[in-house]
Amino acid sequence: MQSDVTLANEMLHVGIIMDGNGRWATRRGLSRVRGHEAGVETIRRIVEAAPKQGIGTLTLYAFSTDNWRRPRAEVAALMTLLRFYLANEVQSLVKNGVRLSVIGRRDRLPEGIAAAIAGAERATAQGKVLHLRIAVDYSARDAILNAAAKAAALTSLTREAFSQLVTGEVGLRDVDLIIRTSGEKRLSDFLLWEGAYAELHFTERMWPEFDSSDLAEALASFHRRERRFGGLQSLPLEPAPSL
Repeated sequence: MQSDVTLANEMLHVGIIMDGNGRWATRRGLSRVRGHEAGVETIRRIVEAAPKQGIGTLTLYAFSTDNWRRPRAEVAALMTLLRFYLANEVQSLVKNGVRLSVIGRRDRLPEGIAAAIAGAERATAQGKVLHLRIAVDYSARDAILNAAAKAAALTSLTREAFSQLVTGEVGLRDVDLIIRTSGEKRLSDFLLWEGAYAELHFTERMWPEFDSSDLAEALASFHRRERRFGGLQSLPLEPAPSL
């Protein structure tokens, strides 16, 4: 029987920029907060569908460092939803074998949320079916900058060691596929280091509309390209040609 580590390494790492909650709500005459609430329901659907579609690690972009610039009421509502998710989803995550990690800064979060995150991470630490990573107050450039500051004290450095400094995890699989909903076509400071060779998939679907069939379509596109080009992550790194 294969070990859990082997099985996890064979499964994909998918990152999703969950975009379009506000526009989805506005088009329906609803408040932007209602759009974010609908987005949480989509998270539940996709977390359930992901392992069945060959995903071992799922990183969701929930709140960027730049999102602090949004209207105060909207930010407060997002933090309330995060608090609600942590309080109400842990039992389900444990039952379904999902390990939760939260990446990004915690020192600027409202009182009590950092402790709730730590509690949820401890409670789900034994999950083997899916590693769910939620990016909150996250900036990939800041993560790289902080890793560079730590690396300055080292006498030698490898890509693997630097990757651990960036991600905070040992042996995290690089991102295979990044999906962005809502029609926007940019990375917005998401997984810049670990997504260096990721396939990019953009869809017009708003995040609250996104479902398991949309995820399957994105993965099918990814696998077609992998078969065509032989898998970018498996290619040896070569020096860039001289000009």
